[in-house]
Amino acid sequence: MATPANDPDKPMSVSARWLRLLQPSHQHTAFSATVLLMVAMVLSRIVGYLREAYTAWAFGAGPTTDAYIAAFQIPDFLAYLVAGGTISITFVSIYSRFLAEKREKDAQKTFSVIITVMTLVLGIGVVVTEIFTPQITRLIFHSFKPEQLDLCVHLTRVLLPAQIFFYVGGIVSAVLFSRRLFLFPALGPLIYNAFIILGGVTFSRSFGIASLAYGALVGTFVGPFLINAIGAARVGTGYSVSFDVRNPAFREWVRMSIPLMIGVSLVSADDWILRYFASDAAGAISHINYAKRLLQVPIAILGQAVGQASLPFFARLFGEKRMAEFADTVNGSVYRTAATALLATSLMTVAALPVIDLVYRLPHGHFVFADSQATATYFFWFSLSLVFWATQGLYARAFYAAGNTLTPMLASSLITIASLPMYRALYHAFSSVGLALASDLGITANCLTLAILLHQHKLVPWDELQWRELGKATITAAAAGLLSYRVASLVMITGSRIADIEALGLIAITWAGAVAAGLWLTRSQLPGDLRKRKGTSLPRVADRQAEVLTKGIEP
Repeated sequence: MATPANDPDKPMSVSARWLRLLQPSHQHTAFSATVLLMVAMVLSRIVGYLREAYTAWAFGAGPTTDAYIAAFQIPDFLAYLVAGGTISITFVSIYSRFLAEKREKDAQKTFSVIITVMTLVLGIGVVVTEIFTPQITRLIFHSFKPEQLDLCVHLTRVLLPAQIFFYVGGIVSAVLFSRRLFLFPALGPLIYNAFIILGGVTFSRSFGIASLAYGALVGTFVGPFLINAIGAARVGTGYSVSFDVRNPAFREWVRMSIPLMIGVSLVSADDWILRYFASDAAGAISHINYAKRLLQVPIAILGQAVGQASLPFFARLFGEKRMAEFADTVNGSVYRTAATALLATSLMTVAALPVIDLVYRLPHGHFVFADSQATATYFFWFSLSLVFWATQGLYARAFYAAGNTLTPMLASSLITIASLPMYRALYHAFSSVGLALASDLGITANCLTLAILLHQHKLVPWDELQWRELGKATITAAAAGLLSYRVASLVMITGSRIADIEALGLIAITWAGAVAAGLWLTRSQLPGDLRKRKGTSLPRVADRQAEVLTKGIEP
């Protein structure tokens, strides 16, 4: 007797299982969500690189590009001031709880009132900021020349309305995240970056670098907003205008969100501070931006994808009072992320110049070898803090899952304020390179502080982290980096593509061999843990899903 195609007992092929992840209505487990978000973020960073590479090729790293990058400062700050982390953190927690309690109507009411009220608040903020953009821009970028300042003001005004689409799209994507539907939110950044490139390619001759800003504006509507709205409509998410500010869930959301709105995390403020000081030197903003954007690739792969996929599951473990499993899950995620980041850092620091030169200095472009050298210097120093950039998000989400937004944001705000004199001092001592050093020290302090506070709150014990395995990874990374550097020194990099490729090839081969040997000699458990994570977590989560269907709870 033939087995029906839709028989749940019929074994699924590997290809069918992976294709199922791409179905818009597929509800993901922690593992499949992480895989999908990792793939999506890799693709998004690739498209993001193409965006930055096109910008470097078409406009170089001079005052015009500095003005374009600086134009994002005020819109980003407005969105942070009004929205904070209220989309992906507090709203997900509340909406997920309603779904778990089968309170679909309450979830819909909360969704409607938050979108209505906050869109109005953000819209007023956009209008007011549009009016006072020249004054605010002049205050922040006081070193810009008049024509550079005028361009920055114009681009800022183009980009400001995009924050409304970002916010509403973010709320809608949070609904999909809460329902464990990750495909549509994963597509948003890809579409956004693609429209920026399309705007530049299509209209750069007519509008110059402003074409990128117009592309970004359209991209926010089509990507983060429209694509998520379509996804929400497919699963029956309804919306109605509501100003019911007395809604208990809305008040709870406001209470949880206020610390995120008034606090200033160094994770966001770092870019603002760097641009403020770097505006004194022509091209410095662009060089720093190119370096930071490339650093976002490993950060996205190692930290952001895992963090975004983990928050709903962290929250569920905490809500079910499974504290030991909660702590083990957070520590396990931190260990794997940190160990992998340490190994990646040893490769990135050594390969900084050939990588930057290959990915940004395109033929017949305005980005020259001197720009590659300057950008590579920043990339080298930024790379040293990769492990802290990648893991701080996991520690922060452990707090958010516990319903505590005040402690991490208060700590991060104090660290940000305390870091300002350090940025200034290192900038005056070492010029723009000092800003990279200050950034490293600031994010390190931020990450360690969150870890210590979690330990003190008896949420995630500091001493239960796999320190021995992290030590093995550190030793291996140091040895691999040193050997790769010695081998790379055999090739003189002077702007030749052949030299870039030769150096990068030697570095990669040496690094891979040294890492493999180091992990084997130290008997590191990391390779096995990573394979175990990939190979066995899916069946375990599948068992958990079966429990979910039986008991009517959400993993």
